[in-house]
Amino acid sequence: MLYIELLIQGLIQGSTYAIIAVGLTLIYGLLRVLHVAHAGLFTLGAYLGVILTNQTGSLPAGMFLAALAAGLAGMIIYRLVYEPILNRPPYVALIASIGLYIGMEELFRLIFGPFGLTFVSPPLQDIVVVFGIHLRTCQIVTVITNLLLLGVLAWIAQKTRIGTGWRATVDDPKISACFGIDPIRVRYLVFFTGSALAAVAGVLVALLSNFVEPTMGAVPSYKSLAIIVLGGLGNVMGTLIASLILGIIEAFGTIYVGNLLDRDAIAFAFLILVLMIKPTGLFASR
Repeated sequence: MLYIELLIQGLIQGSTYAIIAVGLTLIYGLLRVLHVAHAGLFTLGAYLGVILTNQTGSLPAGMFLAALAAGLAGMIIYRLVYEPILNRPPYVALIASIGLYIGMEELFRLIFGPFGLTFVSPPLQDIVVVFGIHLRTCQIVTVITNLLLLGVLAWIAQKTRIGTGWRATVDDPKISACFGIDPIRVRYLVFFTGSALAAVAGVLVALLSNFVEPTMGAVPSYKSLAIIVLGGLGNVMGTLIASLILGIIEAFGTIYVGNLLDRDAIAFAFLILVLMIKPTGLFASR
């Protein structure tokens, strides 16, 4: 029973990593930019989700509005920060992204205060017993929400004209443009989608911990950057699998080596070990 409970906890954590990392993977696959400021949008979504839920009394409304706002913010970031420097070496965009994230952290501290926010009446905190395992309702909702979002994203990518244009632009921007696909619109769409997913992840993390603070995006972002490398840069399916593996490793590691390393240290130790053995990641394309 302990192993099943640890597996479930790992899947809950891994599914949250997945929707953060998928957004990063989509942006990297399209622009070859490591979008560190993604962490700022994760934090923005968490703040807006808590504030709007407290104001409206509705978690779905708070989550939707937070995702919408973060999606629009992502599009603005692309237009103002990345688009002017796309022809520069990749490290220029990386430095700009790091600087932007640091600036966003300070902005959150100035606007929302340094001490964090919480839900006034934390929703979905009831205990549910599933096959003898005690889970909070918010944990179940987190997994279901993450799976639904990933399923919808996969359906859009594989079954719609938008998804076809999206994948074609990632594979070969010049050829896709010759067939009438507007790469600029695709870029805006990718930034909106990835940023909205990050915001939803932020709201879910806030729901699980009932706490939001300016630097909360740092560790998930670093893990997500490592996950997209572990999954094979630009490989969406590899990113999903790597996210789940990391969540499970964290959960089991807290039991067996938790007296030596904390949860985050266990995750990074595992990632470093794997990347030392296979620097291209577990699922890198040829």
